[in-house]
Parts: sequence; C-alpha cells; structure tokens
Amino acid sequence: MKIKAVKFVKGGFYGQPFVFGGEEGAEKFDNNIRYRGSLQNYVIDTGSDVILVDTGLPAGSPTGQPSKDAPAFVGTWICPYVEALEKAGYKKEQVTKILLTHRHSDHSGELKSFPNAKIYVNRDEVGAAELEGLSNIVPVDFTSGAYYNFPESEKIVDGVYYIKAKGHTNGNSIVIVENDGLFYMIHGDITYVDEALYQNKLSVVFDDKAAARETLNRVREFISKHPTVYVSTHTPQGYENLEANRVMDLNNPVETIFEEFDFNAGMATGKYICSICGYVYDPAEHDGVSFEDLPADWKCPRCKQPKSKFNPA
Repeated sequence: MKIKAVKFVKGGFYGQPFVFGGEEGAEKFDNNIRYRGSLQNYVIDTGSDVILVDTGLPAGSPTGQPSKDAPAFVGTWICPYVEALEKAGYKKEQVTKILLTHRHSDHSGELKSFPNAKIYVNRDEVGAAELEGLSNIVPVDFTSGAYYNFPESEKIVDGVYYIKAKGHTNGNSIVIVENDGLFYMIHGDITYVDEALYQNKLSVVFDDKAAARETLNRVREFISKHPTVYVSTHTPQGYENLEANRVMDLNNPVETIFEEFDFNAGMATGKYICSICGYVYDPAEHDGVSFEDLPADWKCPRCKQPKSKFNPA
C-alpha cells in the first residue's frame, strides 16, 4: 500500500480567526497570525486499485489575490490537478475509484476527468450542484457498521475505509487507510491546519456546527487511542506528516511555522473568488454589477458564505 500527495497549489495562508473562530467567534482571534496554506489531494495505491481521495480545483480556476485583510488565501497554481497526478506517478486512466470527502470544488473540481472510475459519494452529498452531470457516482450508505468510535463506515477495499463525518458539509466524509500498523486519516476539511486539531478549534466553515463539533471530538478521540498520521488538504503539514510518517501526539504539538506573506498584489480583474468553495463572481455575468456594490448581506450562491470570505481574483 502506498499513499502519495497530489500537490497542485502552494503558498497560501489561513488567518487565525478563519481556522479557530467557529465556536468562540472570529473576533476573538488575531488575523495577523497566519498559518501556511496549500492545496493537495491524495492517491492510494493498493497494488490492485488506484484510489483518489478528492480531485482538486477545476483547471484554470482563479485562486484570488492576497490582501492583509483576507481571512484566507488559497495560494497559486503549481499545475493543474491531472498534471499533478502525473507528477505523482499516475495517469488518469489508471484510476479505478475516487472517494469524495465533500462537494466543495477544491475537492471535487476534476471529477469529470475520470469518467471510467467509480466515484464514491456520501448519499447525503449526491445532489450537490458540483456533482451534476456525472454518471459514474456510487452513492454510499455506510453499511459496514461502526469503525472504532465512528458509528458509520463503508469498507471500500481491504485496509481502506470511508467514514461518515457530518459537519463541515452535511455529506462530509473522511478516509482512513490502515498500513504497516499505522492509521492514515485523510480528512478533507475537519480542520484547515493542524494547529486547530491540537487546540481543539473549529473553523468558521460548516453546514452544521453541532455535527462538526461531534466529528472533531471523534477525530481527536481516535487519534488519542491509535497511531494516526493526520493527512490534511489545505496545509503543507498534510504532506509533511505523510512523508515523515509522523504520528500525531495531541499533547506534544509539532512546532508551528507561521506564514510571512508579501502582500504585493497584482492587477485586479474585477472578479472575486470564494475562499471556501472556489465560486468566481464575475461582474460580466451579473449585468455589470461590481462585487463592491453587492448588498452587505449577499452570500455566495454556491456555499452561502458571506462577502467577507471572497478575495480579489
């Protein structure tokens, strides 16, 4: 069994209010404290199956422009997702299965590039707009019973388990791989950065806060009882943990490397991008109405987050 990172965006950041403020409120934290951000998904090679966990942003998506006031900045492209997969050593034709952690486009954006793979999706997520037009979806009902302290799971193949983990979205799931005595938890967005796991903080992004809290509690309980490599999507810590086979110790956090960012912004395009789901607001598609002139209570049409979660593109 091999697990590799598929790295396609680098050099982003997440402000402390964004990654810690889900329960206490963003105003309790300091936006000048920024944690390293990136985007990577993962490939599991069992020897008989090549399994992807999520499939990146859609090729060509703008990633926004950083600003000092932004709660988050996705980063800049390394290369499109399919090219990044090839750099990891796999062609798209080799992929047999895809396990989707959730619907947001930074996780589902290139599903269309794999028409011959089975796409496993929590049944509660199947109707999402991001999945429209896909004929190769396999709805998952989590019929394999409990997986340790997680009540609902689906065994995909030997050593690979798909776990129901509602909260970040209503159809959120995580993937756990068992290999050589370790548990690799590929979790999507249970946290955006590892510091939130250590400090037991929810991000500001969730469909169901109570469920997100319950899921994070279960994740921390599992990690406290089993040797777990915590494999994240939105921070370089994810692939660093994987490449080092680093077992998480909740009582002894890995030292934080803070992001020091140069805010020399490029030319503005008038477009804005949602830092949560990747939706691009283009005034040309909205009768010329600029983003700045939208009502204060306007929300992202895709993920329903407020204007404050958008960055200039």
